[in-house]
Amino acid sequence: MTLTIPFDNSYARLPNSFYARQAPVPVRAPQLIAFNSDLAAILRVSPGEVQDMAEAFAGNTLPEGAEPIAQLYSGHQFGNYNPQLGDGRAVLLGETVGTDGVRRDIQLKGSGPTPFSRQGDGRAWLGPVLREYVVSEAMHALGIPTTRALAAVETGEIVLREGPMPGAVLTRVARSHLRVGTFQVFAARGQLDSLRRLTEYAIERHYPQADGPMGLLRAVVQVQSELIAAWMSVGFIHGVMNTDNCSIAGETIDYGPCAFMDSYHPNTVYSSIDRMGRYAYSNQPDIAVWNLAQLATALIQQMEDKDAAVEEATEIIHAMPDLLQQNWLARFRAKIGLATEEDGDQQVISDLLARMAQGQADFTNTFRALGSDAARDQFADPQAFDAWSEGWHSRLEREDDPTATMSAANPAFIPRNHRVEQMIQAAVQGDYALFQRLNDVLSRPYEDQPEAVDLTHPPSEAEVVHATFCGT
Repeated sequence: MTLTIPFDNSYARLPNSFYARQAPVPVRAPQLIAFNSDLAAILRVSPGEVQDMAEAFAGNTLPEGAEPIAQLYSGHQFGNYNPQLGDGRAVLLGETVGTDGVRRDIQLKGSGPTPFSRQGDGRAWLGPVLREYVVSEAMHALGIPTTRALAAVETGEIVLREGPMPGAVLTRVARSHLRVGTFQVFAARGQLDSLRRLTEYAIERHYPQADGPMGLLRAVVQVQSELIAAWMSVGFIHGVMNTDNCSIAGETIDYGPCAFMDSYHPNTVYSSIDRMGRYAYSNQPDIAVWNLAQLATALIQQMEDKDAAVEEATEIIHAMPDLLQQNWLARFRAKIGLATEEDGDQQVISDLLARMAQGQADFTNTFRALGSDAARDQFADPQAFDAWSEGWHSRLEREDDPTATMSAANPAFIPRNHRVEQMIQAAVQGDYALFQRLNDVLSRPYEDQPEAVDLTHPPSEAEVVHATFCGT
């Protein structure tokens, strides 16, 4: 049986200025680590023999119909504009239209150098590949829009980072890899025909009801506002919210130094490269607005009446903070059991979060335990929770089924940083048991799984992960 992928490639039919044609660079001895059969079924991908899949997902062989390309884009990185980035270690094999009617990209990440590698080796080491596999699939199970992982392969080669590391390739699936930076590169270069074509393509692919560039901007503002609120609701910190990591499709993309909070604090930062805290947990809504202001600036360049376009884009971007707040409030209302809306709800939520920060309460476990005595046990001073819960219980009396509301909004399981690091360390030694266990447990994050209760525990002092790394 041969691996077959029903490719239907639209991006590769765009002008050559959008990408560089680039085949993956073969590796020495590929071995399949994981294959996501559930996702493959949606994509209408038929698996082949294990070694055939290892060869294909490492880039040693190309499935029939693939048209590998490296996409061009630019972007603001930590607020500084880089005029040319692009896929420096990834190639887009092509696209499929799934059983659900959705068109998706299939991309190899870590598949060797491209014209956009900027003297990099174009490779990935095993740790970031496994992290993205586990975390992206966990995000999908949490119900948060995200790229997904179709396969992971060991390359049998060494990648040099802090030291010699085992190499790997991730097969990533996305509704598209269009980013804010994809628009920025053509706007900055004054290539307005390409910018118009890209805008038309994005509308046709993602938002067919959108009316022109400003309609596209409104649509992206909507989905990004929903996405960031979802991140906040599970304590997720992206870590590198550059405009080249901001998806037009509204998906979480590019899991580099990402992390989930243990103890709650709004200023939490894990990313080793975010030295000023630009992308701290509490800053994510503001950064999303900033990123989409850059998208607005790019889209305006193609408009004939720029004054009118500036006015409309300004209105759209200025409305985004309120939209973010509405989505945040809806998410956090559900987390404390509220299905209805009252004026004082935001204060109730904010008061709890302030007490959690002061009391070093675990974010995930506190919300999961609401309504039981276990919630107060999360606080260094349980009386701080008791003082809050009296007013909260009064508010809950006006709800029909707060327990069901909370159960659906508060996961028991997240990919905790220390468990991810333990998984990586074991895998480097050839032990994939924890990788497989995490994928299994995290596929059902809202279920009580007594046999996996150890995965709900915060890290011990010795296990705390203080910094996460991109792996590039």
